[in-house]
Amino acid sequence: MTAQFDMFSNGAGEVSPNSSRNAQTKRHPPTAMSEASMVQHLMETGRYRILKKLEPRAIVPSMRPEYPLRGVILDTETTGLNHRKDEIIEIGVIAFTFDECGMLGDVTGIYGGLQQPTGSIPAEVTKLTGITDEMVAGQVIDTVTLRSLIEPADLIIAHNAGFDRPFCEAFSSVFKGKAWACSNAEIDWSSRGFEGTKLGYLIGQAGYFHDGHRAVDDCFALMEVLAQEKVGFGTAFAELYATSQRSRVRIFAENSPFDMKDHLKGRGYRWSDGSDGRPKSWWIEVDEEALEAELHYLRTEIYRYPDADPPTKRLTAFDRFRA
Repeated sequence: MTAQFDMFSNGAGEVSPNSSRNAQTKRHPPTAMSEASMVQHLMETGRYRILKKLEPRAIVPSMRPEYPLRGVILDTETTGLNHRKDEIIEIGVIAFTFDECGMLGDVTGIYGGLQQPTGSIPAEVTKLTGITDEMVAGQVIDTVTLRSLIEPADLIIAHNAGFDRPFCEAFSSVFKGKAWACSNAEIDWSSRGFEGTKLGYLIGQAGYFHDGHRAVDDCFALMEVLAQEKVGFGTAFAELYATSQRSRVRIFAENSPFDMKDHLKGRGYRWSDGSDGRPKSWWIEVDEEALEAELHYLRTEIYRYPDADPPTKRLTAFDRFRA
């Protein structure tokens, strides 16, 4: 008979001809662990990072009085990037409440709808969104339900408001005259420990995963990201709301010398070709307190003329991100 080492023996290195039988009698079935215990155990090893599936928040039957303000998180899927010729094929909206301090309250309404465009959906859009011509065939966005959620809103939030707002205003007049905020551009994500601003990255670093690139799913994902709180910073939504309340100034570097374009671009200026109603020039947006410093830069570094007076336009959340 071949001897074996008994790995379950109290005596290290003992050899027993009955080791297989002894091992079987000494083994015990593993103790069942709860899901929470398993997650905690894996996290404590320092070798794993756990992502939790995002569960949509439920709609509450009535508003709590301590959250008197109304917000909307919005996402669209479109046939392209140009709001003048491309169309919305899906819109997702989550209505919620919040207070003056920027604390999130409850979800009060949800809507997600598809719409058939006038032409076929481009293949690259289907690949990105999963929305096919068959899915939108005969579908029409319910503008009555959409209006019931948008009209009471004090603030509309999109993760790329500069994209979504022009499409929404072209789609329905209910979006016009509303205050908008951009969760991509108006939150300092890097100071909160995030290394990127794409929604998929933000939701992953926040500890969740979700079915991305469908409008309502992306709205719920953004809501959870906005609810994230960092010590000393408060929630991301509180920062966004505070930022949306401040005025900003758009400065147009009209008639700036051509050979200064790389300097302007390097400083963050963007080019407008005049087709959107703005002056044909390089432009930038700054906080009001930074206006004089920026004008000084233009006068000394770009125009090199102390009396230069480039056009400016003050913007609030009601003006920003419009076409």
